[in-house]
Amino acid sequence: MNRALVGVAGSAAKLQTPALVIDLVRFKNNLETMSEHCQKVGITLRPHAKTHKCAAVAKLQIEAGASGICCAKLGEAEAMQAAGIQDILLTSPVVTASGIDRLLRLNERGASVIAVVDNPLNGKALNDAARKFSARLKVLLDLDPGLHRTGIEPGPSAMNLAQQLSESTHLDFTGLQMYAGNLMHIAPFSDRREQSIAVMEKLADFRNELKQLGIACRITSGGGTGTFDIDPETGALDELQAGSYAFMDRQYNEIETKQGEHPGFFTSLFVQTTVVSTSHDNLVTTDAGLKAFATDDKTPQLHEGGPQDGRYFFFGDEHGGVRWRTSEVFAIGDWMRVITPHCDPTFNLYDVVHVVDGDTLVDIWPIEGRGRSM
Repeated sequence: MNRALVGVAGSAAKLQTPALVIDLVRFKNNLETMSEHCQKVGITLRPHAKTHKCAAVAKLQIEAGASGICCAKLGEAEAMQAAGIQDILLTSPVVTASGIDRLLRLNERGASVIAVVDNPLNGKALNDAARKFSARLKVLLDLDPGLHRTGIEPGPSAMNLAQQLSESTHLDFTGLQMYAGNLMHIAPFSDRREQSIAVMEKLADFRNELKQLGIACRITSGGGTGTFDIDPETGALDELQAGSYAFMDRQYNEIETKQGEHPGFFTSLFVQTTVVSTSHDNLVTTDAGLKAFATDDKTPQLHEGGPQDGRYFFFGDEHGGVRWRTSEVFAIGDWMRVITPHCDPTFNLYDVVHVVDGDTLVDIWPIEGRGRSM
């Protein structure tokens, strides 16, 4: 819908809205900052594409130094592979017969796929199905950090599963995954650090136990944006799975960083919205309501174009509202940019993302993995 505006000076202010927008300068700064950090601490970056589901973003992350990407869903991985991205870690188990067949066909087509396993029956099903294919499937043992979402608790059962996977004839046991998503938004830095280091120590201890049994782990993968500067301290991780660092959102902007340090990552993702009604003093209605944002946490925050003391609120399915106390006046047709409460599920609401450099729309990227929930 906004394609005709690409390359036109001043076009960023003319977008038909609500529109998902990336500030290109801030976005690239975030990629560079994370790449430099990972090089400095000696860890590989494998960013999570579930955040954006966009091949153009994933390719730029790889160009900036990432080894490959993570995907949460098989459909996302298929969309990324179709766009030319080959090195993919699927961070959620694939357990159905049809899903396993799709996974193995993806691996057979040349994609370097790594799957995760937390159940011996799933491990056996993967190995049995892989007999029909020429390419061995790489697998990681998924360990539960205490979240109890996926993963097997470190201990004898996990050790037996690791042994099973390492002895499987058509699987290539590659290492371990442990992702503590429940820790990423703990606000006090000291609390977040203490709890994340405890998780990483559990991972390191289990890896060492496997080593004593002669089972090598070439990869230990996990961590995220909230612990990117904590987890490498322990030496437990080889790969960092951070994803939101490229965009940021209200959730991540509100957690503490290391004392005295700049957050490092700038908010680069916004929803641009237009004022559609100004019938009351110090109140405007916009065209970005509940359907324009993920609504699992808090409300959006004004970033640009709105009143200095403005408060954005949901005004219904199709509408947002802004209230303020100063004497500022706004007219219908004015635009505002708003920080999303949660970037990942907000991406999933849009078919495309608009890329803005200064005041100019420079590109529109499709979100190929949107709706690929299986």
